[in-house]
Amino acid sequence: MSQDLTHRAVIKKALGAYEIKRDENRSKYLNWQEARQAASEIKWEAVNHLDHYLLEMTKNLEARGTKVFWASNAEEARQYVISLAVEKKVKSIIKSKTMTSEEIHLNGALEKLGYDVVESDLGEYIVQLNEEPPYHLVFPAMHLTRGQIKEIFKRKLGSDTSDLPEELTMVARNIMRQKYLTADMGISGANFGIAETGMISITENEGNARLTTSFPKIHVSLMGIEKVIPKLGDLAILLPLLATAGAGQQITCYNTMIGGPRQPGECDGPEEFHLVLIDNRRTELLADAEQRDALHCIRCGACLNVCPIFKNSGGHSYGTTYQGPIGSVITPHLRGLQDWKHLSSASSLCGSCTEVCPVKIDIHHHLLHNRRNAATQMPVWWERIAFKGFSIATANPALFQLGIKIARVFQPLHFLVKGTLFDPVRAWTQTRDLPNIPAKSFRQQWKSKQ
Repeated sequence: MSQDLTHRAVIKKALGAYEIKRDENRSKYLNWQEARQAASEIKWEAVNHLDHYLLEMTKNLEARGTKVFWASNAEEARQYVISLAVEKKVKSIIKSKTMTSEEIHLNGALEKLGYDVVESDLGEYIVQLNEEPPYHLVFPAMHLTRGQIKEIFKRKLGSDTSDLPEELTMVARNIMRQKYLTADMGISGANFGIAETGMISITENEGNARLTTSFPKIHVSLMGIEKVIPKLGDLAILLPLLATAGAGQQITCYNTMIGGPRQPGECDGPEEFHLVLIDNRRTELLADAEQRDALHCIRCGACLNVCPIFKNSGGHSYGTTYQGPIGSVITPHLRGLQDWKHLSSASSLCGSCTEVCPVKIDIHHHLLHNRRNAATQMPVWWERIAFKGFSIATANPALFQLGIKIARVFQPLHFLVKGTLFDPVRAWTQTRDLPNIPAKSFRQQWKSKQ
């Protein structure tokens, strides 16, 4: 995206409109900061007593016939869903929006085995057709224009419609309605899990999740263990905060609570309800008292919307499920610090993310904590040599000046090999220009002034 100025303009326009609506609805709170504090305390209570609330929720769910599976990693979660699909002779699967399924790479595993898997969320459906991952935690297709979506539908679905949003939506809706009727399994995420009542809460704007969880005979919900909250009443604070911070709304259009499979006397709902509780290294982050509050995240995407790095580099540049500042904090914990430490360095540390977080996660300081921890651990050998050389050079002015003179001589050679395998700074110059070294250094100019 960094070289695509049109792309960048689309993102900035979308986020600019979001900020106007967010501030408009935020101003309707009697005290926005007190609401944030209350939400933070709810999540603190839940995360710091996670064992108690998870067991309470599980007990209440199982009492109504829900089958709860504890998955310690992504492989166990995938295998449970696959085994269930095989056992129940499932042929087609419909999914509502769930970032947790992206985290465990569920779609690819199911499709590899021949299952027809369709995303029911419009944004997710668009990026699925375009064979790319979601661009944003809340707005999966925000990087695509109406014209581009029209071309995707024409290429993948053979539709010949205008680029009017209403007509594009109807194309997807006509296909989706048939999928709901024929799907054997519906897969959803969970915004929250309520311990007190044994329910999951799903919040959305399209109604697709409600259909996904109601029509198929089998409903499988994927939920990270950190999503649990103590009481049903906590949603009175969390749902409006999620809507305002995430999409600039007072409240989302559909807020659904699911407490189990269809009960006797009920006219609709699935015959089976399975809840997959996913750890996938979350307990390792839980054990880190300094950064534990990163598990408070409610996936609203507010930190992405204000982040200057996200606005200019785009969601796909992160190369991971969770983008933006919060993704840069938690991904090194979930997928390995040394492999993903670069995300924590891709930050201006402006603090905007911390300022807007509705549950008051200290995001920009956690980015610094990740940097420190990565440096404390043993980096790869070439990094150790490079930083050792840099520290020696910067501590010795004469050596530093000699390095600049040598670089000035060799810079013309760089342009001959720029972008090739022989380019020593190829990782940088693939998407950026290498600044020219000035003919005179600041030291030389200052000396001539004196």
